[in-house]
Amino acid sequence: MRRFNLALLATVALSTALTAAPAHATTHATARATTEGHRPLGLENCAAGACHFDVPAGTYDVRVLLGGDAESSTSISGETRRSLLPETAAAAGERVARSFTVNVRTPEGEPTGVEGAPGLDLVLGGSAPALAGIQVTPARHARQIFLVGDSTVCDQPGDPYSGWGQQLPQYLRKGLSVANYADSGESTVTYLSNPQLFATVQPLIRPGDFVLVQLAHNDKTTDEVTYRTNLETLVAGIREKGGEPVLVTPIVRRWFNSDGTLNNNTALLVNGLGVDHPAVIRSVAAAQDVPLIDLTAKTKSLVESLGVEGSKSIYLYNEKRDNTHTSVHGATVYAGLVRDELVAQRLVPEGRVRVG
Repeated sequence: MRRFNLALLATVALSTALTAAPAHATTHATARATTEGHRPLGLENCAAGACHFDVPAGTYDVRVLLGGDAESSTSISGETRRSLLPETAAAAGERVARSFTVNVRTPEGEPTGVEGAPGLDLVLGGSAPALAGIQVTPARHARQIFLVGDSTVCDQPGDPYSGWGQQLPQYLRKGLSVANYADSGESTVTYLSNPQLFATVQPLIRPGDFVLVQLAHNDKTTDEVTYRTNLETLVAGIREKGGEPVLVTPIVRRWFNSDGTLNNNTALLVNGLGVDHPAVIRSVAAAQDVPLIDLTAKTKSLVESLGVEGSKSIYLYNEKRDNTHTSVHGATVYAGLVRDELVAQRLVPEGRVRVG
């Protein structure tokens, strides 16, 4: 994502609580001072609904104080359209403190995509945004959730598309961040063979980090033995670095039978060779003693419950006649399912996630 066009963003009204000078890039010396634990970067880096912090790649804690003289409602997104903080209301004159942890990297979105702007970029949203204060400091003890996946998971660069991994950060509190290395069009074969993908992710994994793997949509010509072997290779590579692999079955395609069910190969990700991807993932998870998030089962149940019409808003049927990729709304709902499973399986403490 390019640097924000402040003239364009000037149409986003801020509360009078935001009285910072026009945004400017801090010097590298300031960035280094912040990294070394000196004065945190703050409101002097914000104007017209946007903040830019000239910091090196890394993981940062962001503390915001929301609210103003009037009633307000503020959300925060950043980098390549990542949802970092859900819309938060504050009564007139009230100040509400919130914190989150964000991953800053290059490229800032998809690993094979454009580099984007250096540093950390944040955008205020919501029906009546108001920012009274902000502090950005290096995260000292953050735990990462790495995402390995395809276009249904990745940080999509433009509307109306969104991957569930792009929406997951808003459900996490300070101390837990998402490093989304999902990439459009990737299969288990290409994710392992492209040096920009797993070969880049693996060295970054630290002991205790989670790595969620959802690859299936593009394994259309991968035979079962190869698919299984590739999943096992990913699991072994994650464990080699002390990471904790979590296998995720793929989200369903919105492809209904005449009886209103999704019980068909297209919907349930069975490829042209007859390889039942979700079944293989479940089998590998059991054999390798790896936690499993059965997103296929959960999204199938949800889409069937919504029905032919109600499920259109989850995907991009109305906009693109697309029954595979999700809207922002759909990606947010599916990210909530992932959040629920992380808590239910006690993979992350309940206190580290936002509920609702």
